[in-house]
Amino acid sequence: MITGRTVVAGVAGNPVAHSLSPLIHNAWLQAAGIDGIYVPFAPEADRFDRFVDGLRGGAIRGLNVTIPFKEVALSVADEVSVRARGAAAANLLVFDADGRVTADNTDGIGLLAAFRVQAPGFDPTAAPVAILGAGGAARGAASALLLAGCPEVRIVNRTLARAEAVAGALHGQVFAYPIGAAGEAFAGVGAVINATSAGLSGQGELEAPLEATPETAVVMDMVYKPLETPFLAQGRKLGRRTVDGLEMLIRQAIPSFETFFGRTPPGEVDVRALALKTLEG
Repeated sequence: MITGRTVVAGVAGNPVAHSLSPLIHNAWLQAAGIDGIYVPFAPEADRFDRFVDGLRGGAIRGLNVTIPFKEVALSVADEVSVRARGAAAANLLVFDADGRVTADNTDGIGLLAAFRVQAPGFDPTAAPVAILGAGGAARGAASALLLAGCPEVRIVNRTLARAEAVAGALHGQVFAYPIGAAGEAFAGVGAVINATSAGLSGQGELEAPLEATPETAVVMDMVYKPLETPFLAQGRKLGRRTVDGLEMLIRQAIPSFETFFGRTPPGEVDVRALALKTLEG
């Protein structure tokens, strides 16, 4: 029920109709009996800054931010966390009553938590990690891994210059590789992460020499539709442990929920099962 005390939060993207975030957050709210609601917003692509300005002063508690607004979300904030600054993007905006907006990024938290759930024992400090892609998702993953103590991050991309740009923007042991040298980049890694859109329905398959990874390596894909991408299927066929993008989505939602509604999501509701049912439908 909506009352005069209902706490409002939401997700902003364009398009946003496909987002599973309202399903996840509202399931948690209902199970916890919290007087709150989580709704989708689809502001025009060139009006996001005005959209955010209209929410200043606490009209809503906060927003998760998805494509294509993660970078501009950083620029409209008054305060920026270390995580968001390292990723050069924000997926979380919090609106204070005094009109200030704080930007954060929970994607890295979600990524590392997904590894803990689906690949127990994975230690980001034990070996290099290779990341496929050189966009915002790749930079966010690399930044999170460095903050977690990863000794070396290897950015692999079809366009070497873009990989070099990501490596140059981050502080630490980050190296760029062309896609033709992926086998070299995969040698001795603890994990390989696909941070590209390859694997999405209708967008083709991602070719990667996963056989060059150690048998102990973990294969992770940020894509969650389909849940098992060809990239993950290749990893499984080689006997590698895998981590899927849906687990990352759920895990990054937890700190957002805690920020918006002031408590940890209730454990009794299986939001993964709800999300899988929606994806299958």
